[in-house]
Amino acid sequence: MALDGIFLSKVCDELRESAVGLRVDKVQQPGREEIVLLLRGKSGTFRLLICVRADSPRIHFTSHAVQNPSVPPMFCMLLRKHLTAAKITAVRQRELDRVVFIDFDATNEIKDRVSLTLCIEIMGKYSNLILINGAGKVIDSIKRVDLTTSSVRQILPGIEYKLPPGQDKLCLETAAIDEIADRIATLENKYLSSAVLECVQGVSPVAAREIAFRAAGEDIFVGSMTAFQKERLHLVLEFLKKSLHKSKSVFMLLDNDKKPRDMCFFDVGQYEGAVKVKEYESPSFLLDDFFYERDRINRITHRGEELFKLLNTLVERTARKLNNQREELKRCADREQLRLFGELITANLHILQKGSCVYEVPNYYDSMNPVRIPCDPALTPTENANKYYKEYRKAKTAQVMLTKLIERGEAELVYFESVLDELSRAESDAELSAIRLELSDGGYLKSKNAAKNRSQKPLAPFEYLSSDGYRILVGRNNIQNDRLSMKTAAKSDVWLHTQGFPGSHVIIVSQNGEVSDRAIEEAAVIAACHSKASQSSLVPVDYTRVKALKKPVGAKPGKVIYHEYFTITVNPDKELAEKLFVR
Repeated sequence: MALDGIFLSKVCDELRESAVGLRVDKVQQPGREEIVLLLRGKSGTFRLLICVRADSPRIHFTSHAVQNPSVPPMFCMLLRKHLTAAKITAVRQRELDRVVFIDFDATNEIKDRVSLTLCIEIMGKYSNLILINGAGKVIDSIKRVDLTTSSVRQILPGIEYKLPPGQDKLCLETAAIDEIADRIATLENKYLSSAVLECVQGVSPVAAREIAFRAAGEDIFVGSMTAFQKERLHLVLEFLKKSLHKSKSVFMLLDNDKKPRDMCFFDVGQYEGAVKVKEYESPSFLLDDFFYERDRINRITHRGEELFKLLNTLVERTARKLNNQREELKRCADREQLRLFGELITANLHILQKGSCVYEVPNYYDSMNPVRIPCDPALTPTENANKYYKEYRKAKTAQVMLTKLIERGEAELVYFESVLDELSRAESDAELSAIRLELSDGGYLKSKNAAKNRSQKPLAPFEYLSSDGYRILVGRNNIQNDRLSMKTAAKSDVWLHTQGFPGSHVIIVSQNGEVSDRAIEEAAVIAACHSKASQSSLVPVDYTRVKALKKPVGAKPGKVIYHEYFTITVNPDKELAEKLFVR
């Protein structure tokens, strides 16, 4: 899923068309290794995302507004100082390499006009974002590289910027097709895709395999290619060269679960129907779709790391305690035998003597068949009988207590899993603060900022609008679920929740006491999307009138009970949910 140089060239074409001439209105740094430039101009407002994280380096426009930390990092402050109100004058790419330069016309502290350049190096774990002045000196970078990190090339404030070492590859834009084909032909002992990857600049592994597939029908050794296959390779390379800047279309590869698998700058046929290929007219739209969900999860995981750790510990501890209690409860199931032994010893005191290790007495509950009862020879028969009675009462009490403890533990386990689910779907610091407050109020977290979190304005629930005009409200966390279901909703509204999976409470606001079947079906899809079953299929969703809900006394947040309900089975559809989303 690498963002290759040719794909990046299409991103640069899009930036030249839309970003050149725009001014930087705001600079944000939502993550440690990502920057968002809010650009404004006569053509409108754009968010330009620059990410240099090792697993997903890229640059593109984004439609998603992200939550920023309360205190901006130092590099963000530096960019705000130098780039606020600066005008983008050019977007440049070094051949088809993954190095992009964005030039700015800016003003310094004394209002003199200066030239600045943002350099985006997309090189896996070596990716970097560097601000360079007009003299070619590094002002600063999001990742500083000193001698302890690299002895080849340092990136530090004040030193001259040097390009990354180039690769011995031919650029499809500038090199002749015959030259490229001849270079590939020299690698006779390599597979064609490997040879293309080694010789042609700016292609990813999936693009190299596609070139081999179009040329030879399969990935074969270069030395075994026929004259016809060599001619086909020549034509494929010629086609790619001509379409470099003519076609805006890019393609995403989706697996059977509709999850993004890879991307390519031209249509892919090598999988022969095993994957779905989705065409995009904008490379930014593709990259936004491809990375947004994973970035959101990574960002929230990083910010809520201590919460994930706490909840996982609570889940493991509670599950382990439950297993021990269930085993102990099984042992209590033999308590009736303890009572029987005590009763039989008492009934036969006249024939029993102190000092025996085993009493053999008739069992009048079993046709007077003899039964052997273990006993303590140091105790009298009466004392042995009392010992069995005492163990019986202890086991009986333990069963009552363990039953309550297991019931309480199971409720806690369900609650912890529901909080984990809402944490995995959190999208902002405000939602993380609400979860911290919920855990703090439950006594599971000692929060120093509990008073501050409590003073914050409660978040509004998510709101959707069904295709036939019914408002659909979705709780963000357990406390909001309670408020939404037990206080906000009217008795005639319809309540939905996934059956057997942690998830949000969903309310359909009725109109004159009525709710359409279409609204119920769409709300069920939304409920499945806002649950732990969001990646599953055929998810059962219960629905009932709000008046049928009851909140048990002392129940955990988000816990309600209901007895009259219907169930509908749906497939989570995020595209439908996004289409119906209001705020």
